[in-house]
Amino acid sequence: MSAVPKELNHLPGADARELVRAHPIRSVYVYEAPVRVWHWINALAITVLGVTGYLIGSPLPTLPGEASDHFLMGYIRFAHFAAGYVFAIGLLGRLYWAFVGNHHARELFTVPVFSKAYWADILSMLKWYAFLIPQPNRYVGHNPLARFAMFFVFLLLSVFMAVSGFALYGEGLGMGSWADRAFGWLIPLMGQSQDVHTWHHLGLWIMLIFVILHVYAAIREDIMGRQSVVSTMISGYRTFKD
Repeated sequence: MSAVPKELNHLPGADARELVRAHPIRSVYVYEAPVRVWHWINALAITVLGVTGYLIGSPLPTLPGEASDHFLMGYIRFAHFAAGYVFAIGLLGRLYWAFVGNHHARELFTVPVFSKAYWADILSMLKWYAFLIPQPNRYVGHNPLARFAMFFVFLLLSVFMAVSGFALYGEGLGMGSWADRAFGWLIPLMGQSQDVHTWHHLGLWIMLIFVILHVYAAIREDIMGRQSVVSTMISGYRTFKD
């Protein structure tokens, strides 16, 4: 039996022995404060955009009384546009931090697709999520599969949603507005306004599926994996269980 250090003598015997046998927790500072703040503000913006976007595409039933007495759809559209600004500006800020932050801040924008080891790690993670292997490898930043999904699903979809959203916003502001001049080219490129509306609305459902899988994977890793995930995006530190 291991000897109990003097500084633990004030604890009950069983507690002191458990502390002696316990493994020290190793942690690595991964996500800097701007990345964490962006993550949670972005999550809130996506939630508002998703709810209001759905209501814009599938409006609520008509309210009683005169139309002039209500401004419900106006409030919904305002919330959607405001969240869209937060979402787009956040993406630009996140891009800036990829240049000035640590190397983990750049993982969202780069994928080592020409690395054989990277694809082997993706296969390993697929086996892990399919319950075919007992435990995954340990990763300090994003695991390879998460990195792939963040770039090819979240990032590319986010850019499309921002560009198409401002293109449609420019229609409301009118021809010659800043949004029309900057993003109006997308509408004739994709065919017509209704085509952009349709693809923008479809993007909502793709983002919703991504968010569900993202939350599931994060909570699953916290419970079954070898390192912290959810708490890491709060504290910035990745802790390892073994």
